[in-house]
Amino acid sequence: MTPGARQLYALTTKELRQLVRDRVLFGFIIYIFTAHIVVSTLGASDDLRRAATIVHDGDRSPESRELAQRLRPPYFAVTTQVASSQEGARELDRGAASILLDIPADFSDTLGRGDRQASVQLFVDTSKVTLGYLASSYATRIAEGYGGELGAARLARLGFTTGPPRLESRQRTWFNFTLDTRRAMALYTLLTMMTVACVVLPATAAVREKERGTIEQLLVSPVTPLQLMISKVIAMVLVTVAGTAVAVYAILVPMFDVPMRGSAWLFFAMVALYASALAGLGLVLATLARSSAQVGLLVILTVLPMLNLSGLTSPVESMPRAMRWAIELSPLYHFAHLLYGIAFRGEGLASLWPSAAAVVALGSALFVLGLWRFRAQFA
Repeated sequence: MTPGARQLYALTTKELRQLVRDRVLFGFIIYIFTAHIVVSTLGASDDLRRAATIVHDGDRSPESRELAQRLRPPYFAVTTQVASSQEGARELDRGAASILLDIPADFSDTLGRGDRQASVQLFVDTSKVTLGYLASSYATRIAEGYGGELGAARLARLGFTTGPPRLESRQRTWFNFTLDTRRAMALYTLLTMMTVACVVLPATAAVREKERGTIEQLLVSPVTPLQLMISKVIAMVLVTVAGTAVAVYAILVPMFDVPMRGSAWLFFAMVALYASALAGLGLVLATLARSSAQVGLLVILTVLPMLNLSGLTSPVESMPRAMRWAIELSPLYHFAHLLYGIAFRGEGLASLWPSAAAVVALGSALFVLGLWRFRAQFA
């Protein structure tokens, strides 16, 4: 081993030991790669499950009971029947339920005559917008399906063996056949926490040297600024890759059935590449901050825009044109393409190399900027 390699090995070992001895930071790393993923994934589902529903059946006919019974689990759960629509509205106002189905007294008579449409009224609490939208959409489809069945039965009684022509829609879902949002949410949370760790760890390690006054001692030793920065990057990349491995094989795969269809070696190679890229950003922030508290504030100012411009929370196509150009400068945007492509679609580097090249280019620029600022600050 050459003297330079021995120095780099010693510095990297020092960084890892300091991280383990910092109980607060070490505990934070363990938490974000384990418990936080579980809590965020289980508590942030947008699926409609057993929405509390109350029914006012003013008709009390077989047809009205059939319609009410169709609002059943797993999407709906009828909790109670009310005597009037006003009582149902009061229950909705106080949060006892999120849906009120109001069936008028002439519902079955209108269906029997067939001279006009039979209407029911659905009240939905949309204080939770996504769940309210899903509840309204599902209930509308259920009512339309029930109306179609009644119409087909009426035509059959009149001697028509075939009903009016209909368009049949057959959907084929790729890569997530059950539309399980927990898979995407678990991987999104891992990406978020990985981004935070990749920026916080090198920035904190560098600022900690300034706070303790050891940075000057290191600079007067036979160690170059480049070796000092590379050692911090290597140490934090190792920690990020290890934390990601724990998250994938202890949380994502066994608990949330996140598929790993692509190469595991390629997956973790891209994680190491991304961690190296963001380590440069962390070192840039370290040159701007004087304390660990300032690092936290700077991380918020940089990581939050990266998350918003990653395309993970909102479609890129719906953003203004200027924002779509800014997205290309977000390493997370390109890294998300890599991880989702490997994990869900089983893609290889042959199709993912443009995103990998973008991460390399952005990471190199950030590392050069961090090295320049570091030398300018302590030279």
